[in-house]
Order: sequence, then C-alpha cells, then structure tokens
Amino acid sequence: MPKHQYLGVLMAIFPLITVSSTEQGGNGQGIEGHVYRISGNQMPSPDIKPSPLKGIRTTLYVYCLTNLSQVIRHEQGPFYESVQTKLVIKVETDSTGYFKVQLPVGRYSLFAKKDMLFFANWFDGNNNIAPVEVAAKKMTTVVFKIDYDAAY
Repeated sequence: MPKHQYLGVLMAIFPLITVSSTEQGGNGQGIEGHVYRISGNQMPSPDIKPSPLKGIRTTLYVYCLTNLSQVIRHEQGPFYESVQTKLVIKVETDSTGYFKVQLPVGRYSLFAKKDMLFFANWFDGNNNIAPVEVAAKKMTTVVFKIDYDAAY
C-alpha cells in the first residue's frame, strides 16, 4: 500500500475524541481539553501539509453516560434530536477551544450542538456515545473534533 494511502487509512480509524488522564494534586478531578472544528478535504497528500487544528468557541454538553438507545437520532448520521439522560453541566470553551470543568468520579458522554441538534460521532464497544471517564484526583484530557462536514 502506498504511504499516502496508509496515512489515509490511519486518519479514518483514529478516534475523533482522544482521551487521557493525568494525576492532579489536591481534589482536582474532571475533564479538560480542546474542541476543534474540522471541515473540507482532509485526505492526506504528499504535496500538502495538514493544516493545524483550529479551536472554536462553543458549548460542550456533559451528560451522564449515554447509550445509543438513550437518544433520539436524527436520520442515520451523528446528530441527535434529544438526549434522554441527565445533563450534568454545560461548559463554554474559550476562543482557542479550551475548556476545563471539575466533575465527580464517573462516566460521562460529551456532545456539541449544531443549531438545535446534538453532535457526537464516536462510540465505545457498548454503543456509549463519546464516553469519557473521570477518575479520583485526575483530570481527563479530551480532544473533541467537530467534523460533520469534513471528508477523510
């Protein structure tokens, strides 16, 4: 397989949300990270360097862990008309897309909004939507990519 096709396959299977945890002193625990907006042609090319990710000012919705069976899906895409689990908190990002929020230990699902619809397009093996886990005394780092009009 040529190198540029191999990179394309890797980009297609790389999760749209990247999650990691770091130990924090004191009682700091929750999630922090960036929300990025990606659009247009994202196919790798040997002649064109990929553009750096661009953070956006938006609202991130943190719900109790939400399964695909607990949303009303809008058609067959990554959009949802409603989420039927409890909203925990709404988090505003800054102009670079950065956010940070303290949360109790637990598992959560993250969503962004486009107009009146919720957006998230990453699942775990149990069909939980955009899952994030908060462990005791740890901040979980999240990269949330809003890419509903990107081509990979």
